[in-house]
Amino acid sequence: MRENTAQHADRPASSALGTVTLVGGGPGDPGLMSLAGREAIEKAEVIVTDRLVPHAVLSWAAPDTEVIDVAKIPHGRFTPQEEINRILVEAAQSGRAVVRLKGGDNFVFGRGGEELIACAEAGIPTQVVPGLSSALAVPGAAGIPLTHRGLTQGFAVVSGHVAPDDPASTVDWEALASSNLTIVVLMGVRQLGAIATRLVSAGLASTTPAAVIADGTLPSQRVVRATLDDIAARAAEEGIGAPAVTVIGRVAGLELG
Repeated sequence: MRENTAQHADRPASSALGTVTLVGGGPGDPGLMSLAGREAIEKAEVIVTDRLVPHAVLSWAAPDTEVIDVAKIPHGRFTPQEEINRILVEAAQSGRAVVRLKGGDNFVFGRGGEELIACAEAGIPTQVVPGLSSALAVPGAAGIPLTHRGLTQGFAVVSGHVAPDDPASTVDWEALASSNLTIVVLMGVRQLGAIATRLVSAGLASTTPAAVIADGTLPSQRVVRATLDDIAARAAEEGIGAPAVTVIGRVAGLELG
């Protein structure tokens, strides 16, 4: 974490409210971040960042920008969402331009909505710079189209953070199994075996193609392909860990990249 509370030379201190801008950092390759996102980083006085943000983009910030790391590491260091909301609000109340920087898109499993609500309740002006979600970019980088004429006319993006039989899960896996849609699972590496078992028990053929893409869009990208009934075992054999995106459906059998 780089931390410096000095004011930018061209921005005098002010008692007026600052702003909070939610910026999506994209799937990993800094080149896939939007120009608007880069501009927001360059103008930021405070950046509140997560672990999946491409680290190279922080070099675009001014030398005196305060960078606050609020990473949520699976089964490790964890910053409560309420604390993140407090940091955003208090930094903006001090009159500074705040960027909330997350990997992918803030509104796709990024809790961006919760952060906007917290800012709105505090009367903080906000804006949103959308990011390219890994749900779309990573399969594309692996040569897997989420829709393809003759194979599927749509796709569904779901969280695999909790197992299908966990009371906290709200995903209708049975409906997905019969939907004929491409299924994209984010945050599902640990629960991949349970997800595959549930889909098969709900009627999706065990021979359905599946792929797991780790480090998508980065030079270290790896792709493991198998059928639904053995994708979890194959991913484990290859040492695939988070972050990874899983694609289930006939399109996962295509290799167009």
